[in-house]
Formats: sequence, structure tokens, C-alpha cells
Amino acid sequence: MPDGMSQRGASILPGPRKGRGAVSNPPVRFETTAREAFDDGWGSLVDLADLPPLPTTLLKDGARSAMAYNSSPDLGFDRSINPYRGCEHGCIYCYARPSHAYLGHSPGLDFETLLYFKPDLPALLERELSRPGYVPRPVALGANTDPYQPVERTLSLTRGVLEVLERFGHPVTIVTKSAGVLRDLDILKRLAARNLVHVCLSVTTLDPNLARRMEPRAASPARRIAAIAELARAGVPAGVLAAPMIPGINDAELERILATAAGAGAQRAGYVLLRLPLEIAGMFEAWLRTHFPDRAARVLALVRETRAGALYDSRFGQRQTGTGPYADMLAQRFRAAIARLDLHRTNTGTQPLDCHQFAVPDAPKRQREPEAQLALL
Repeated sequence: MPDGMSQRGASILPGPRKGRGAVSNPPVRFETTAREAFDDGWGSLVDLADLPPLPTTLLKDGARSAMAYNSSPDLGFDRSINPYRGCEHGCIYCYARPSHAYLGHSPGLDFETLLYFKPDLPALLERELSRPGYVPRPVALGANTDPYQPVERTLSLTRGVLEVLERFGHPVTIVTKSAGVLRDLDILKRLAARNLVHVCLSVTTLDPNLARRMEPRAASPARRIAAIAELARAGVPAGVLAAPMIPGINDAELERILATAAGAGAQRAGYVLLRLPLEIAGMFEAWLRTHFPDRAARVLALVRETRAGALYDSRFGQRQTGTGPYADMLAQRFRAAIARLDLHRTNTGTQPLDCHQFAVPDAPKRQREPEAQLALL
């Protein structure tokens, strides 16, 4: 890490910045000291509106493995691949933000401006899939940060991963907020023909103005819906994820998001209630009071109603959907909507992805089928 890079966050003044989602840059929770801006009366704090846009800095990630494994009982996958750490989309509610603290950076503006990329990811993945005894199961691409964020246009790491998965016949699921997924439509069509891929577009709102505040550098809602339609026309199983649903902000749009996506060709749907782990709670409150000062208190009260009086409940089985009357009503609305729209097939698509096509390219048959070879001895 370049000298002083871990202190960059302390030098970013709080407040809204053009093209960025967070309005704060909280200190790294592992540090023993913290800095904050202070006006000493001599005009020492400049007007944020006069500052240039914050640039995006790319840093190499020296990752030694391609896949991360989990045993969470409320996730639909046990392994994932993330080409990037940090995300330029700038979604204020992103549950991945606190992970930036492990790199010595703030989960706030640092998360959006200091991005790590894994240049050796396709090679690492090929090595892991070639290991004797590897058992294939669907791998989630972009489970933490978006695999099609703007930097992917030039680095093409996600495409490299898809090329490896196609060669190995390995099933994959993709979640993204970007219409950039259509760039790889050629690979996705071939994978879909073999029942090896599902793609899900995350649509938080259909209001472009609200989207620009919540997720300033993600594709517009209209482009995401159009991407669902294009995937469906190409025969690629596509779905919609209405996430997160934020009480008092976008929750009234749930049915309309699902109906619009279904009309575009979505085959399945899901939703997630707003999650505010660790630093995100304070960051979200700062964002809320900046953009919606008239309803901030009401929104926070509704969030606490779904989290047993707190801003977050991390318990498995409840962290995704919450508890209490409001959370129950949201779940009932979702179930009624997918029944009406024939979007029953949640999470897994029209059929489970095929794990039986997996094979190490050019590997001797005795390596791919050890049980069959032993039976002949």
C-alpha cells in the first residue's frame, strides 16, 4: 500500500460530493486515533461545492485465491468470486462497505474511491478448479461488490472469470446493478444453453432521481430493466432483486419494481430489507439527514421497528428480512406480488443449475473419474 494511503480517509472532508454516495468518511474502526474536520473560525474549512470531484484510485490486490467460501445458512451459495474490493457505484446502503476497514480504509468515501482489483484472478481460478477432488457447485459472481462496476470496462476481469468457468463447464450466478453485463452476452448465451448461468439485476427504485442519490454511479433503473429484457430475449435466465427495501424511502415501489421486471421478462424475484451493519448505520443516518431531513427521524424509527429496536440485527434468518409488523407486511406484499406476476421461482430460477458438466480441460480421464478407475482395479 502506498505511503500514507491509509490516512487518505482522514483528509476527506464530510459532506456531499458530486458523483459519490457517502456524505462521510468515518475512521477505520481498528485505528486507535481518529481525525475530524473542525472550523476554527478562520475559514479553515472550504466549501465542499468548490472542491473538484474525488478521483478513483486503482490498487492491485495480491490475492492468493479466487474463491471465498461461506457456511451462512441464509445464503443460497457456499462460494463466491469478487474481482474487486470497494465499489465505484457508491450505493450508500452497501453491506460490503465495512470490509474496507480490513484494508486500512474508511467504509465511507474511501470505499468508493480506493478500489482494489485482482489482476491474476482468472489464473487463480483456473488453478483452483483444476485441483484434484474439487467438487463443483454454483459460484456467486459479485456477492460482495459489483462485478460490472465501471472499472470492469477496461480491466475485463469479470469476463476473464466467465471464460474460465465456461471452459470448465462450471455453473455461475451473477448479481449486478450494471447494464454492462450485456457486454458478455456472447458467453452468457452459451452458458445458458448448457443451463450453467442465472443473472439477476438489482433494482432498488424506478425513480432516476432517487437512484442518483442512493447509487450515483450505477446504471439508471431504466437501463437495468432494459438489460433484463435483453437477457430474456437472448435466452439467458434473468431475475430481479428488489434490494434493499428502505422503509419510508423506496418501500412503496416494491410491487411496481416486480411488475416492471416481470414485464421485461424476469423469471424470478427476491427482495432484501435494508441492512445497516457496523459503520453503515451512522453513514446511512448522515446520508439520510443530508438528503431527506424532513423524514429522517421517521425512516430511522421504521428501521428500528424491523430490528427489535436497534438499527441492525445480524442474526441468521432475520438479517435479510427483519422482524415485527412492518417486516411481516413487506414479506406478505412480496409473496402476493410474485404470485400475481408468476414470479414464484425465487433464488434458483426455473431449474437448478447443472453441476454435472464440470470437467478440467484436457485432464486425463482417470483424474476426472477416480471412482470409475478404481472400480476397474
